[in-house]
Amino acid sequence: MVIGDDQEPVTLNPLAPGGDNFITAIIGQAHLAGAYDIDGTTLELVPELLVELPSVGNGGVVVNEDGTMTVRYEIHDEAVWSDGVPISGFDFDFTLDVVQNRREGEVDVWYDVVATEAGAKTFSFTLSTPSAQYETLFPVVIPRHVVDQSNFVADWNDTMWPAAGPFVFVEWENGDHVRLVRNENYWKRDPETGARLPYVDEVVFRFIPESESLIYSFTQRELDVIQPPPSPETIARLRDLEAAGAEIQVKPGPVWEHLNFQFGPSNRNPESMNEHTAFRQAVAYAIDSEEIAGLVGWQPITSMLHPGVAGEGPWAQYEQDAVRAAELLEQACVEAERDCATEPPVVIFSTTSNADERPKIADYLEETLGEIGIEVELQLEDSQLYFGETLDNGTWDMGWWAWVATPGAAGAAGLLDLVDPDGPLPDGSNYYRWGTEDSSVDDDAVERFRDVLGILRETVDPDELAALTAAAEQILAENAVIVPVAARSVVGAVWADKVFGYEMNSSQAGHTWNIEFWRRVDL
Repeated sequence: MVIGDDQEPVTLNPLAPGGDNFITAIIGQAHLAGAYDIDGTTLELVPELLVELPSVGNGGVVVNEDGTMTVRYEIHDEAVWSDGVPISGFDFDFTLDVVQNRREGEVDVWYDVVATEAGAKTFSFTLSTPSAQYETLFPVVIPRHVVDQSNFVADWNDTMWPAAGPFVFVEWENGDHVRLVRNENYWKRDPETGARLPYVDEVVFRFIPESESLIYSFTQRELDVIQPPPSPETIARLRDLEAAGAEIQVKPGPVWEHLNFQFGPSNRNPESMNEHTAFRQAVAYAIDSEEIAGLVGWQPITSMLHPGVAGEGPWAQYEQDAVRAAELLEQACVEAERDCATEPPVVIFSTTSNADERPKIADYLEETLGEIGIEVELQLEDSQLYFGETLDNGTWDMGWWAWVATPGAAGAAGLLDLVDPDGPLPDGSNYYRWGTEDSSVDDDAVERFRDVLGILRETVDPDELAALTAAAEQILAENAVIVPVAARSVVGAVWADKVFGYEMNSSQAGHTWNIEFWRRVDL
C-alpha cells in the first residue's frame, strides 16, 4: 500500500528535535505505540498498550492523603516488541526518564513525578499534585533493552528501534520514501474476525512536496491514500474521482478559528466597546458561521473544546439574527451612554494577511457588521508581526486566529487555560486579558469562570471533569468572550476499490491511526 504526503520528516524519532512534525506522527502510527490512541470516530482517548485507561472509577487513579496522585497501568500480557521481547513497565519507566531528560540536557516538563514503580506488566507513577494532565503522558513508549546506553538523538534519527506497532521500519530513502513491512510479532487481533493484524504486508510512505504533483499521482493511481491540503478547489477535484472508485472524506480538523476581543489597556481602538457583553453578543448574532466557513472551505463549529465532533455546542445559541444583533447593539450603546445613531460604534479588525482565507473573512465582517451599524476598519498584518508584537502586547481590538483542540479532559483544561483570568502574558496564555488585573471586564462571569477553573484543576474524576469543562465553556459562550466560528477542514482520499478500512481521523492522531485494519480488496 502506498501513502502519499507533501511533507517529509526531518527525523523518525518523535521525541527528538523536529519530531513533533505531523508527518512523523503519521508514519509513527504504523510502527510506534503508546499508552493510548485517539479514536477516529469519537475523538476520545482509547487504550493501546494498556488493558484499560486508568481512572478514578476503575481504581487506576488514586488521590492520596498527602495530596499526591498515583496512576497505575496494566500492560497487555501479549504485548511484545517486534524482536519478541515483552513490552514491560520497565519500558514505561525508561521512557519517562528519556522524556524528562531527553538524553540531551534537562528540559522543563509540566509534571513532577515523585515516585515510580515498574513490573513485568505493570507500571505506576506518582505526581506531586492531582492533575488531569496525566492522560497525555506516554503517547509513545521506548524499548529500554535496545535504546538504553545509546545516544537517543544521534542513534535514532533515520532508523528506528524495534516496533510496538503493526509494522517494522525497513528503510528511509531521503527525498523519496519510507518503507515498512509487516510486524510478524504484532500482538493485536481483529476483534471481529480474530485474524492477526495487520492485514497488509508492506506500506510505503512516498514524499511528493508539490501539492499539484501529489494530487496528480493520486489521480493516476500511483498512490493509494493521500491527505492533501484541503482547499475547496482540491476537494472538488477529488470529488470528480468518486465515480472511478475514490472515496473522499472531509471532516472538521483540530485547528479551530475564532473571532475574539481585546479587553486590556493596550487596545488600539480608543472607542472600543468590547467591555460590554451586549456588544459582543451583537457581533456573535450578526455573523453566520456556515457562511464564513463556506467562503474558505472550512467546517462551521459551535464548540471550542470539541470542534471535530458532530452536535451542537454552546455557541449554537448565536444563530444569525440581524434583528437581535441590532437590539443588543442598541442596548450596549445605552450602557456606554453613547448616541450610536450619530456616532456609530467603530471596530478595528486585525488578522493575518499572508493567506487568502482570513482577508476574505475580514471583508465579510466589514460588510456584515456594517449592516447592523458597526463601522469596521480593517488593519491586516503580516503573520510575523501579528503573532509577535501585536498579540504579545495586546495591541488589537477585534482579532482572529486559530487554536488547536486536543482530546480528553487534559486537552479541554488546556484550552480553557487560554482564557484564565489569572493567566495573562507573559506567564500565562490569556492574550485577551479577559478578567485580568488590567482588564476592562471584572464581573460575575469572570468570577464564576475563575471558580470553575480552580475546581477543574484539582479534579481527576472523568464525569466531574466533563461537567466542569462544559460549565466553563458555557460561561464563555453566554458572555461571548470569544466566538469559535470554523474548524479548518481535513481531507482524506483513498481508492476505495483497492483499500478497505480507511477512516479519516481529524485529530492529531492522523489518518493512519487504524492502519493495522486496512486491507487490500482488489487481490
